[in-house]
Amino acid sequence: MKKIFILSVLSFLASSTFAQDVKKAIFYSVSFPNAIHHEAEIVITIPQAPSRGFRVRMSRSSAGRYATHEFGKNVYNVRATDVDGKVISLKQIEGDVYEVGEHPETVKISYTLFANWTDGTYASVDPSHAHLNMPAAFMWVIGEEKRPVKFEFNDLDKYGWKVATQLKHDGANIYSAPDLQYMMDSPIELSDFKETSWDVINPDGKKAKINLTVHSVDAQPVVDNFGKLVHKMVLEEKAVFGELPAYDYGEYTFLDDVYPTTSGDGMEHRNSTCIVQPIDKVEGNEVRLLSTFSHEYFHSWNVKRIRPKPLEPFNFEHANMSSELWFAEGFTQYYGEMLLVRSGFHTVDEYTHTIAGLVNSVLNTPAAAKYPPTQMSRYSVFADAGVSIDPNNDNNVFTSYYVYGGAIALALDLRLRSEFNLTLDDYMRSVWLARGKVMKPYTVPDLESDLAKLTKSPKFAADFFKRYIYGVEKNDYAALLAKAGLVLRKAQPGKAWAGSLTGTGRRGRAGQARTAGNEGVTILTSTVIGTPVYKAGLDAGDVILKADGKEVNSEQAFDDIIAGKNIGDKVVVNYKNRTGNHETTITLEENPYLEVITFEKAGKELTKEQQTFRENWLSSKIK
Repeated sequence: MKKIFILSVLSFLASSTFAQDVKKAIFYSVSFPNAIHHEAEIVITIPQAPSRGFRVRMSRSSAGRYATHEFGKNVYNVRATDVDGKVISLKQIEGDVYEVGEHPETVKISYTLFANWTDGTYASVDPSHAHLNMPAAFMWVIGEEKRPVKFEFNDLDKYGWKVATQLKHDGANIYSAPDLQYMMDSPIELSDFKETSWDVINPDGKKAKINLTVHSVDAQPVVDNFGKLVHKMVLEEKAVFGELPAYDYGEYTFLDDVYPTTSGDGMEHRNSTCIVQPIDKVEGNEVRLLSTFSHEYFHSWNVKRIRPKPLEPFNFEHANMSSELWFAEGFTQYYGEMLLVRSGFHTVDEYTHTIAGLVNSVLNTPAAAKYPPTQMSRYSVFADAGVSIDPNNDNNVFTSYYVYGGAIALALDLRLRSEFNLTLDDYMRSVWLARGKVMKPYTVPDLESDLAKLTKSPKFAADFFKRYIYGVEKNDYAALLAKAGLVLRKAQPGKAWAGSLTGTGRRGRAGQARTAGNEGVTILTSTVIGTPVYKAGLDAGDVILKADGKEVNSEQAFDDIIAGKNIGDKVVVNYKNRTGNHETTITLEENPYLEVITFEKAGKELTKEQQTFRENWLSSKIK
């Protein structure tokens, strides 16, 4: 009897606590009476509002992004009332912060959201869908971040929409999140999407349901077939870690939006990913689209659970800086492409182009020569889709942590295989078990410690991190790639090269330099340090008029002049800027950019050891 009584009391207390939690939930009602003009109407009901004056705000950053974004600019008609509609004092104290004055126990905040940018960061509303990244769409109460949240989506029948989200479905059109952090990490797609699902069984016997929702013009059979390709990719990623994460509510959802005028993007979330692809349809583009899927799904381990400590918890009021993005984003970049080879979607020959891009990013960019990957990670607060009007000098001071980290992952994978009979898969699995699975945020020293434990060589780990993570030394990529029967060599040996007029330096072309009618070609971005055009004193704002005595009225014209020259030739360039007309001389050099090809294509014999090494590296790991 005593045991039964205690259980009854506990049951009563649990139900009482649940009732209190429900009462405490902040409730969002979302309607779309003016979707044709990209507006949503949002009402926030705040029961048990803070007793004194409190503040509500829009976010300035978003989960998965590291720079700031002024989401508050697209919110207007903000007002506060009681439950009967009586107006309550509301003062805008910052561009995105509002202060509520004296108020009753329950307060309602209403506002209009303008949303017309479909990507992973912002929001979009039109009669075809409501594509909602949470920080871009919803105000929140400062100081009440731990309270549960509920959403009601109205007008679904009006537009023929369904709901796709990782939020918990509570019935009808009601969805919930346990707190603000989870809410902000749960994008929503309201549309007449098509869906296909499948189960994946973990080693512990538990099932995870994977959902693919696609908002596009494609027919259901196309989506079903694409789902089979995504399923194959999912299994290959599962093989890296040995298991899927324990997804909340047992499900993971791909939110895919495909339309030519969208802004291409992929944004990872804890139990879902938002993928936006600016093409006409999925059909005929399936393999091309998988790259974003592969990258973002890998994030469900690496970033969303193997989590950099500076990002935990995520601060939605300002930029979130991290020194670990070379691992969080860069290692994900490496796996996102490499796993498509293991999955059979890309050939080794196709993959060599990706490898070349990674290697060039660390061997042929001025920033990688001067700054370590930790510093480039911290630059994310400016580089990660950050918006600014004034030009910057990224061509010379920034190498993306995506490719920088990807190149490091490539080198570490090949070194673990050749020096320790281990693999990068082993390393990722060890970090997963020590950090991600138990949700223990990591720092850079933690990653070094995990590498030391895996290799049983603290000396190797310390040396690797000192030279390549904290330092700017570079691995011997030619020797490492040769172990897999791949050749690293000059892409255009013996060809004259001036450098790029736009700073990319890839093909010695003017790239996006602007043609100014019959007045030459304007250089739009900083030229790259060390290139012939930089050494000649040419930079952004200069207008190239003539080269080698010939008029330059297009980018192609400049290319053609350089193509007819030899290494060491001097090309006289006439140009103008605000200080007047000038003349300079470009001394042509050999293009330093590299390519990677197989031994077979290079006419070299592939040994059995090299073939085995390559197969062990790039063959499927699905058992």
